[in-house]
Formats: sequence, C-alpha cells, structure tokens
Amino acid sequence: MECLCCFLGFLLLTARLPLDAAKRFHDALGSERLPGYVREHNRLSGWSSDENDWNGKLYPVWQWGDERWKTSWKGGRVQAVLTSDSPALVGSNITFVVNLVFPRCQKEDANGNIVYEKNCRNDTGLSTDPYVYNWTAWSEDSDWGNGSGQSHHHVFPDGKPFPHHHGWKKWNFVYVFHTLGQYFQKLGRCSVRVSLNTANVTLGPQLMQVTVYRRHRRAYVPIAQVKDVYVVTDQIPVFVTMSQKNNRNSSDETFLKNLPIMFDVLIHDPSHFLNESAIQYKWNFGDNTGLFVSNNHSLNHTYVLNGTFNLNLTVQAAVPGPCPPPSPTPPKPTSSLVPAGDDSVEQSEILDENCQIYRYGYFKATITIVEGILEVNIIQMTDVLMPVPQPDNSLIDFVVTCQGTVPTEVCTIISDPTCQIAQNAVCDPVQVGETCLLTVRRAFNGSGTYCVNLTLSDDTSLALTSTLISVPGRDPASPLRMANGALISLGCLAVFVTVIALLVYKKHKEYKPIENSPGNVVRSKGLNVFLNRAKAVFFPGNQEKDPLLKNQPGIL
Repeated sequence: MECLCCFLGFLLLTARLPLDAAKRFHDALGSERLPGYVREHNRLSGWSSDENDWNGKLYPVWQWGDERWKTSWKGGRVQAVLTSDSPALVGSNITFVVNLVFPRCQKEDANGNIVYEKNCRNDTGLSTDPYVYNWTAWSEDSDWGNGSGQSHHHVFPDGKPFPHHHGWKKWNFVYVFHTLGQYFQKLGRCSVRVSLNTANVTLGPQLMQVTVYRRHRRAYVPIAQVKDVYVVTDQIPVFVTMSQKNNRNSSDETFLKNLPIMFDVLIHDPSHFLNESAIQYKWNFGDNTGLFVSNNHSLNHTYVLNGTFNLNLTVQAAVPGPCPPPSPTPPKPTSSLVPAGDDSVEQSEILDENCQIYRYGYFKATITIVEGILEVNIIQMTDVLMPVPQPDNSLIDFVVTCQGTVPTEVCTIISDPTCQIAQNAVCDPVQVGETCLLTVRRAFNGSGTYCVNLTLSDDTSLALTSTLISVPGRDPASPLRMANGALISLGCLAVFVTVIALLVYKKHKEYKPIENSPGNVVRSKGLNVFLNRAKAVFFPGNQEKDPLLKNQPGIL
C-alpha cells in the first residue's frame, strides 16, 4: 500500500512538472485553438516559434484554478483588457493593446511603482504605506538598476536580454503575446501596444493570447492572462453611413422621396495601408439610374419614386506590391558578342518593378423610400393683443406653411439669441386639411431677442426652420389703458380748443369788412392757420380742403 501511495505521488509530481517548469513556449502559454486551426503557419515578421525553450524557473507557469493566483497581487486581482483594431486587410498591420486594471485605490505612478491613491478607501481601509509595490527601492537594493553588464534576471522567458530603451528601468511588467504557434515578448508598464503585419497571417478568425508577469525581486510572478479573437480578410472592410435632411430616423434605412441622401463610405484602414492606393467607388442604387463610378468617398443620390430599392457598392483599391517572379523561360542562345550576364540584369530589373494587387470591398443595403415633409417656412409673425393686460407676457402668432406630406405634430423651442440655451419647449398635435397652412401661437416671457426653432413632423420625417424675433417691452399701464388715456387727453384738448374759439368769436362777433390793412390780414390768417393745424394734428382724417392751405410752404 505504501508503494502504491509513492507511485501515485510520483505521478502527480510528474503531472505538475510541465506546468511549474515548462520546457517550451507552447507548454507555458496554453494550447487553446479555434476550429480549423492549422499547426504550420508562415513566419510572422519579428515573432519567434513557440517551440523555443521557456525559462520556467524565472517565469513560473500556473494553471487556472491554482491557489497561487489569489496571492499573485497585493490587495486583489489584476485584470488585463486586450483589444485590437480588427478586422485587418491582409498585408496591413493589426495593432493589439493590453491595459492592466488594478484593484480599487491602486495606480501606477510616474516612476513605474504601484501606489495607493490619496484619500481612497478600499475594503481594508486607508493604508499607511503609500506603496503597493516600490520597485524603485528594490532596484536600489539589487543590481536591477545597474546598467553595466547583463544580469541573469534581466531577460525574457526565452533568455533574450531586455532592450535598454530610455526609461526601461521603470518598466516592471513582461507581456508575452502568443498566436499562430509564435510568440512576441515585450517589456512595458501598465499599458502596451504591439503591431503585427498580416502579410503571412492565415485568412479568417485567429486567436491572440497574452500572459502578463510582474517583477518580484529577482524573479517574475504571473498576474493575468487574457485572450481575444481577431480577423484577417482579403476584402476591404467597408462601412457606409446614410443621412438625409428631414429624415426622422436614418438607422431604419427609410428615407424620403425627392430629397438627396448623403452616402459616405468609411474604409476601416487604421494602419493606413491603402493610403497610396487608387480607390474607386462603384454605385448601383437599384432605381434604374445606372452605374455611378466615383473617386470620392461621398456621394448624393435622390430617389424620385416610392418603394424598396437594393443598394450595391463595390470598392476597388489598387494596392502597390512586389511583382510575382517571372515564369521560367528557355535560355536564349548566346554569341561571343553578347555577354551572358545581360539576362540576369534584365531579370533583376523586372523583379525590382512594382505591380498592383487589386483588393475589393462590398456593401449592400435595402432602402425604403416614402413620402415626407420636405420643407417648412414661417411666412408671417403677428403680435397678439390680449384682452387682459399682462406686462411681462407677450403672445406671437406664427403663420407656417410646408411642402410634402401633412404634419401631425408641431414643436417649438424658444432659446436665447445664440440658439444654444433652451428656455421653453412646447409640442402640440396638428390637425390641418390637405393644404399645409397653420398658425402657431407661442408666449414670450418679457421683452428681448429670442431664437425660435419650429419643427413639423410625422411618423417618418421632421422638418425644421428657425428665426430670431425681437419682443418689444410693454408699459405696465398696458396698451389698452394707454389707448383710453390717449382718448381722454384728446377729448380734453378738443374742449379746450372749442372754448378758445368761442372766446375769439365773441370778441370779434361784430361784422367788419376786410380792409387792405396788412395787420388785419396777418391776424385773420394766423387764427385760421392755428385752428387748421390743431385739426390736422388731432383729426388727421377730417381736414378741410381749404384753398387757403395751398398757400402754406411745402404743400403742393
């Protein structure tokens, strides 16, 4: 029985050995594969085969579920977030970014140390020690910071030495990327970026795995693993945005008749692989208008009929690239006059020439065209006199017309003169006949200049117009009271004029013939002018057609 226990213990020990002291990279980094995975792949530029030896003593390997993961980081677990700018066109570069997320209240400082955030309380409360990991102090206590010579622990898992870039002593994390049977090692801080050229990557979805180690004195401790799927394709990744004025919702691919639709093509090319390529856009809008070929990524098109249409776009890019090797040809007969080396010179010139590789991208969509509100206009604005005076409130009537379908709702937004700060918004249902003509009444609080945005809408469309309006100030006495006061004043003045006229008449009631005395003429004429001017001011619509008035200056 004792022998059996020893034998089982030996089996467990041997089973654990490949994990704690892995011999090769593919043993250490895992063997998870996507369906259809092929072991043999072309060599990736700058990457190494995972058949290389792995230093398991300096970089221990733990299986998921191992209890040591729980204590690999002080204060909790570190999470690694892996992202990429996939999909990538074959031949372009794809970039992977890994960001480390530390436990609450922890962050990386300018020196690469992990410290506690000030005034941040986690599950264990406020820490008296400002450092989670003070790697600067470790460097001073060891030969880590010694730039002379190579230390045995200044190396990657495959034994290659760390590159001594500027600031490399503040980089305390080792990242190992693994894909397609090859790996890439990088020394960095809490965030790193790695680019991979896809010229030799197999088309389709592929798996990227990343293992992260942290410094621990003269060794390294695994703290996180993460994986993500990326895609390499031989078709140009194409996206198209469609927008239209007055369209209420472009995302449902329903648009309005007789209004241009803006089509904008977006090519996903984050590494700028196609910058030197000649690109053509070939459009078929499905409405029997023919094929449109353009070199511009934006295009307008107007549908003049209602219905459903199939949109097709083909993007063609001529990508510069090396020419394939020429097919072998039988040797030409040589003579003593032609050197035999001329053929090799001609062939090298051909090989040095650049050829073009055509890549294509495709986009399809089904578009629905319907009737809608095409245009809205404010044709008149009228101040409304209120029967009950309200000094701080004004009513304005807006007479509105529109073209297209009849709206079902009208909304107004009253804002400041810059049209940036909304002060009031009101929406009302609309019930109009076949002709789109309606009056919208809105209230304004106080005098000043206002921006008025007015929209008419139905289920599929929304038309907008805006205007600036100046609301004059009102006297607290109100317009009605001012009018009554003016009438009273006019009545009093009329009585006053009548009394004066009677007094003058009484004084001159005796008939006197008109003499040729200049003084009498002037007095009589002066009185008539006074009375006529008074009537002209207070009763402008009731002036006499007195021929004597023609004698006044400026009147014809």
